[in-house]
Amino acid sequence: MMCYPRAVLTWFSLFVNKGFDGHVNNVIYNRFAESGRVNWTRKLAQFTDPKYEQEWFDLMTPKGIGLILASIRTDFKFPMTFPDRITVLHKLVTKPDYSSDRFYLDVVVYSEQQRRPAAKCFEDIVVYDYKAAKKAPLKPFMVDELRATFDLQEQRKQDTEKKIAELHEFLEQVEGSAGTVQ
Repeated sequence: MMCYPRAVLTWFSLFVNKGFDGHVNNVIYNRFAESGRVNWTRKLAQFTDPKYEQEWFDLMTPKGIGLILASIRTDFKFPMTFPDRITVLHKLVTKPDYSSDRFYLDVVVYSEQQRRPAAKCFEDIVVYDYKAAKKAPLKPFMVDELRATFDLQEQRKQDTEKKIAELHEFLEQVEGSAGTVQ
């Protein structure tokens, strides 16, 4: 079983694009998400068969098959201020199939200083064949890797939900026994 990337980009927000009051400009959140997606894709390349590594890297270039951000929706949670350190997390929304010519990602831009999400994004990513000048399906090895990543996400989600349920059960036991102590 391969070890899949955590899909995290940690970045210092040392940008000129901030307002006079020290707030990070809203457009920069989309830049964080875009840069995080590029990093996420490059991390996938590191965990795949080495013969496909360059094709993963080429997805970020107009050389052949590439990824294009069709749309992004950003929900701002609070005005992040300079300086701050962020973590960008990406998660596949649905499990791709072999006919997929697009996929969707949920994104969280997490403020380390405030210890909470500064923004949440939804990205619609289209697979584009630059040579044919039209949408194209993901290559089979890419679908395999994305499906494995999705399965890993789902397994982690189940594991986490189980741990949360166990914690709730433990807390109920502690609270119940605390009420009977005299």
